[in-house]
Amino acid sequence: MTVVAYPYRARAWWGDVAVAESDSCLCLETDGAPSVLWFPEADMELSRLDEEGVRSICADPREDLASLRGYRAFDEEKVRVEVLDGSPEGDARDLTVKRFPTWGDASHLVDILDVRADGEGRFLSSARTDGRRPVVEGSQMLGQAVVAAGRLLPDRRVVSAGMLFLRAADAHDPLQLDLAELSMGRTFAALSARTTQHGRCCAAGTLLLDATAPALVSHAVSAPDVPGPYECPPYDMGVTGRDVRVVDDAYTNDAAAPAGPPVLDCWVRFRDLPDDPALHAGLLAQFTGHMSIAAALRPHEGIGQAEAHRTLSMGINAINLSLHHEVRADEWMLYHHHSTFAGDGMTHSECRVHTEAGVLLASFTVDAMVRPFPPDGRTRDERRAL
Repeated sequence: MTVVAYPYRARAWWGDVAVAESDSCLCLETDGAPSVLWFPEADMELSRLDEEGVRSICADPREDLASLRGYRAFDEEKVRVEVLDGSPEGDARDLTVKRFPTWGDASHLVDILDVRADGEGRFLSSARTDGRRPVVEGSQMLGQAVVAAGRLLPDRRVVSAGMLFLRAADAHDPLQLDLAELSMGRTFAALSARTTQHGRCCAAGTLLLDATAPALVSHAVSAPDVPGPYECPPYDMGVTGRDVRVVDDAYTNDAAAPAGPPVLDCWVRFRDLPDDPALHAGLLAQFTGHMSIAAALRPHEGIGQAEAHRTLSMGINAINLSLHHEVRADEWMLYHHHSTFAGDGMTHSECRVHTEAGVLLASFTVDAMVRPFPPDGRTRDERRAL
């Protein structure tokens, strides 16, 4: 359990009544549980409420934590807490609102992807979970493999990476990643990657790295003709420091959403990243698993990702990524997801990533499963608990 200064402005609403706004909140972080924002009592407008109202929505100061004396938190089921993601003094277009508690910040995501060397070819990751479904995303393991390969061979650039996701990994615990040399030439190097947790293999794949060379021939597919990032509505994915904007507001988990083509386009950008090419490439890879299933479900009425892990078994089985250029994840990237097949309990998507100027940064494919749970009606987690 730790208490840290929260770097963003926060607001709290009881219905349509503003009950707090502060740039000086403290964040109480507990392993395996959602974070809690504590507002300074001086920045709370509780005078608008009677004593019964105050008691119903506020937690009493934590007497066991001296740093939280003079602060109060809200009952999140009754009060909507929002954070202003970005600098209020900067470009107003870059300021978005995120619902708290979030999963965390882009800095936490960077920390998870920035695997640490632990011997020859071996790397360890940090862990983070907010208490919700604690399953590691497959694309996170792909991103970690891209970063680790960049650390192992810093004079090469990852140009191809593919992974199979074989077993669910628990987000509470660190992962171990082992890279082994398959070949090592003057220009190209090939590595195998194996991600394990508690001795069990969760993912495996290969990476190709290149010393790169001047272009002898050059062409690339054009970017889709879609509105720019500031013409698209923000989407809250629960990560501050990362902006996601979805073209036509088309991304939804709601089974009742209108049907559309099996295509989703979204803009993604991170703020305040270190100048580290491996991390930028890893962050691009980490987002590849986020929207392909939603693109596959979009043409089909009455089914949505909200049923994932409840009545439907959904998950990414494989991602194959080609990186065509150096990546700057702190500049706008346009992810184009096109599901070309759905059937037999599987989906397939062919996807691309372009810069705001239209340069093709990367291409990737995603194979995923979408299928009902067995007839007994229990989810996988429920069956494991028996």
